[in-house]
Amino acid sequence: MPPQSTAHKLSFNQHSHSNGTCSCGSPFLQTFHQRIMADITRRQMLGGMASVMAMFSGVAATLSHSQEHPSQKKPTLLVNAKLFDGYSNTLKEGVSVRVNDGKIDAVLSTGQDAGDVNIIDCGGRVLMPGLIDAHWHTTLAAITQMDAMTADAGYVHLVAAQEAERTLMRGVTSVRDVGGPSFALKRAIDEGIVHGPRIFPAGAMISQTSGHGDFRLRHDVPRSSNAQLTEIERQGVAMIADGEAEVLRRTREQLMLGATQIKLMAGGGVASIYDPLDSTQFTEREIRAAVEAAEDWGTYVMVHVYTSRGIQRALKAGVKSIEHGQLADEEAVRMMADHDAWWSLQPFLQDEDSNVYPDAARRESQRQVAVGTVKAYEMAQKFNVKTAWGTDILFNPKNTPNQLNHLAKLTRFYDPLTALAMATGRNGELLALSGPRNPYPGVLGKIEPGAHADLLVVDGDPSVSLDFLRDPEQNIRMIMKAGRIYKDKR
Repeated sequence: MPPQSTAHKLSFNQHSHSNGTCSCGSPFLQTFHQRIMADITRRQMLGGMASVMAMFSGVAATLSHSQEHPSQKKPTLLVNAKLFDGYSNTLKEGVSVRVNDGKIDAVLSTGQDAGDVNIIDCGGRVLMPGLIDAHWHTTLAAITQMDAMTADAGYVHLVAAQEAERTLMRGVTSVRDVGGPSFALKRAIDEGIVHGPRIFPAGAMISQTSGHGDFRLRHDVPRSSNAQLTEIERQGVAMIADGEAEVLRRTREQLMLGATQIKLMAGGGVASIYDPLDSTQFTEREIRAAVEAAEDWGTYVMVHVYTSRGIQRALKAGVKSIEHGQLADEEAVRMMADHDAWWSLQPFLQDEDSNVYPDAARRESQRQVAVGTVKAYEMAQKFNVKTAWGTDILFNPKNTPNQLNHLAKLTRFYDPLTALAMATGRNGELLALSGPRNPYPGVLGKIEPGAHADLLVVDGDPSVSLDFLRDPEQNIRMIMKAGRIYKDKR
């Protein structure tokens, strides 16, 4: 079978700082969202975003065109591969995988009758599930801070669409978007207007006044009870909610718009304008209001939080996923395990992937998080907490190509196959927590009958090392999503 075309590369300004800690509260985020949404009304965002996405159609001809395997009436059989199934601690040999209608319909022993099929020979390479990033900002990852402040809205959305394709071409076939206006891009991907990973959107980040999602400037305070929403709120980037009634309303709004899970800001951050890293945000009653609304829709709440106090409060309120949490103590980690909650960790290690801060106070906060990261991974294993892998790359077009470095470096804490299982089968289990709000029903991140056919063929031995992921362009030889081939360089 001839190779399929890969992504046509568009050139964008690459000036940016690198990422290493959550920057949801960055001062630049305010200007970013004001600029990209300034000429798009709420009506356009909710009902007429197709007019913006139509810009993508002019680029579609230059983007890579996925193709299903020839002869669509026949299933596809992938043979001659070492199999990593997304959860085992060994590679399997002597098996083949049959794909039909976008799903894996059988895992067969070599020589077992597969029927009338089209053959894909993996050449003895490793066949594995597509990767899943559980903490990704689809519209914020690849735009520079300068372009965020100065570029036209159309350019920003085109960058997001192009980065979505690049994300897929790195072998990341699903992402859990943890805040931002990604509903339109998700729809465009699902409809085939642009190529990209499956997106599980959270919609607007819900924050208390002065919280990690309050991007107002000082002259915007105070706001009266009958004041209009800010532009950022109108466009669904973040929503300020104080009191149980407001939290309940804002949560229900995101569910109405199609959120697969809800994101609350329950603590401070390193790059925040106002809220210190050690601050605790939202009362337990407020958090519980969001949890109950989400549960009524069959899904869950995740929270941005670093400290033990914030983690414990969130868990008592019924939160199912702790994002970050690098300052947790043993009591908080035991509580995560007892509540069967997920710990969505990122390897924030104050290394080459970290933000560069000019002031000593934020550098010290960053150092505390880096020290806490090492302890967090140790405690997650000690207390057997369900742990997810994510990156949280923001405003960083130079670092998005290094997305998988953040996975390769996990071998500092885990054996390679355990780390890889975290980014495939384990993250797939986390995505499934959205229950009936899951836009892609079925198993993700595993190679088993009935699972989605999101598959990679790679050069490398993940039982020894994950360093092959540091060069996905060279080492990921084939990319399949929903049974369609987006890259084939076997």
